[in-house]
Amino acid sequence: MIDKSKTYKIILSGGGTGGHIYPAVAIANELKFRFPNAEFLFVGAKDRMEMEKVPQAGYSIKGLWISGLQRSLSAKNLMFPFKLISSLYNAYKIILKFKPDVAIGTGGFASGPLLQMANLKSVPTLIQEQNSYPGITNKLLAKRANKICVAYSGLERFFPKDKIKLTGNPVRQDLLDITSKVDEAKKFFDLKKDKKTLLVLGGSLGAKAINELIEKELYYFKSNNIQVIWQCGKLYQNKFEKYSKVDDVQVHTFLNRMDLAYAAADIIISRAGASSVSELCIVGKPVVFVPSPYVAEDHQTKNAEAISSKNAAILIAQSQLDKQFEIQFSELIGSVEKQTLLSKNIKELALVNATKDIVNEVEKLLK
Repeated sequence: MIDKSKTYKIILSGGGTGGHIYPAVAIANELKFRFPNAEFLFVGAKDRMEMEKVPQAGYSIKGLWISGLQRSLSAKNLMFPFKLISSLYNAYKIILKFKPDVAIGTGGFASGPLLQMANLKSVPTLIQEQNSYPGITNKLLAKRANKICVAYSGLERFFPKDKIKLTGNPVRQDLLDITSKVDEAKKFFDLKKDKKTLLVLGGSLGAKAINELIEKELYYFKSNNIQVIWQCGKLYQNKFEKYSKVDDVQVHTFLNRMDLAYAAADIIISRAGASSVSELCIVGKPVVFVPSPYVAEDHQTKNAEAISSKNAAILIAQSQLDKQFEIQFSELIGSVEKQTLLSKNIKELALVNATKDIVNEVEKLLK
C-alpha cells in the first residue's frame, strides 16, 4: 500500500514544444492531486518555451544548457559536445541535491541528460513516448528505463516489450465532452448554421504550407458553402490576418478555447504532432492530416500513417497539396458516409484515460 501522506519528490523533464510540455504538466497535476504533499521539480532547456510555460502552470523549473544536433551541416553542432557535458554535469548536481523518488521524461532536449543521470543514481525512471516512431533520445533511455508509456501499438520494434505500457497521450480534460458544446461553440465563433465549418490548425507558431494552401483555396471553400476558422499561428499573423475581412473566414493567431473550436468544426485540417493526433482521436471529427516533413525522423508522417492506415483520417503529404487537396477534400465534403466512417474510426483509437494510466505506472515505481 502506498503512503499518500508521504512527501514524495518527483522530477520531470519535457520541453522544446507544447507537445512535450503539456503531457509533463498533466502528469504532474494528476500526481499532485493524488499526493498533495509531493514536491515537484521540472528540468528544461534554458532557452526553450518550458522556462516560461512550466512556471505559468505553477511549478519550479531549472534550465540546462542543451540543444539538439542540427540535421544540416551547422557551426552550432560544434558546440553540442560542450553543451552535452555541461548538461550531464548539471543534471547530476540537480539529482544529487533534489534526491527524487522518481524521474519522468516526456521528451525534449533536457530529458536525455536528466534521465541518464537519474539512471546512474538508481532513481526509478519512466519515459512517455508520444509518437508512433520514437526519437533517438528515448531509444537510448529505454535501455535503462523502468517503464515506457506509449501512445501507439507496435513499439516493440524499438523498446523492450516487458517495459511497454500502452496508455495514450495526456490530453485536455475539457475535450472529453465537446458534443454538448456545439451550440455554445457556434455562438462563440458567430457561425452560420447553414454552412459547414472547416477548422484549420497549424500549431502555435503556424504552418507555412497549410496557411498558403488555405489562402489559395478561399474561393474554393466559398463556392462549396464552407466557413473557415483559421488558426494561422504567431509567425504568420501579419501576413494572413487581413483575410478576416473576407466573408465567412476568421483568422486567429491562437485559439484560446480549443474545446469550442473542435466543437464547432465539421472537418479539420491539421498537422500531425503527437498531442494534436491524440486530441483529434478524442474529438472524433473527420480530419485531413498534412504532416510537417521537417521534424526529426519524419515522425509526424508516421503518426498520421498510423491513423490513416486504419481508415480513420485522410493523409496528404505537404508536397502533394497542389495535386491532391481539392480532389480529396471534394470527395470528403461530398460524402456524409465517408465523414461518418472517418469520425467513427478515429474515435475508436482514442485513449481517454492516458494521464491516469501513466500516473498509475508512476505509483508502481514509487512503491
